[in-house]
Amino acid sequence: MKVKILFPLLLTAVIYISFGNKASGQSAKVTENQVTAPAVETKMMIVAKLTVKPDKTKDFIDAAREIIEKSNKESGCISYQLYQDPYDNSKFVFVEEYKNQAAVDAHFAAGYFKAFGPKISDFVEGPAKIKIVSVAKEVNQ
Repeated sequence: MKVKILFPLLLTAVIYISFGNKASGQSAKVTENQVTAPAVETKMMIVAKLTVKPDKTKDFIDAAREIIEKSNKESGCISYQLYQDPYDNSKFVFVEEYKNQAAVDAHFAAGYFKAFGPKISDFVEGPAKIKIVSVAKEVNQ
């Protein structure tokens, strides 16, 4: 009975190793009786919440336009959006989606990203609350 179960599993592993993952162009690797699947790139998201001084919201939005436009043109950026709280116009949230960690790193290295913080420092109240997360699974309904 064990042979009947083990054989299909072994055959599946051999086929996978031989042909690899055609979708990603990567192949699995075998090292001393251990099968390692190819690395899967994980989509990344950043959520940054800011509170802007009430008399500076227009200035903040104007300053944010440049980083939004340039970020959305980055090859690894899926989406870069700014939302304003409809109940409290001084509260904003950036919601950013990237193909992988390398895309996030490229975004953080961009000159316009580095210049954005100093540009808005007089407009915001306190530091931004930032969360960076990797998306393990995405379900569309």
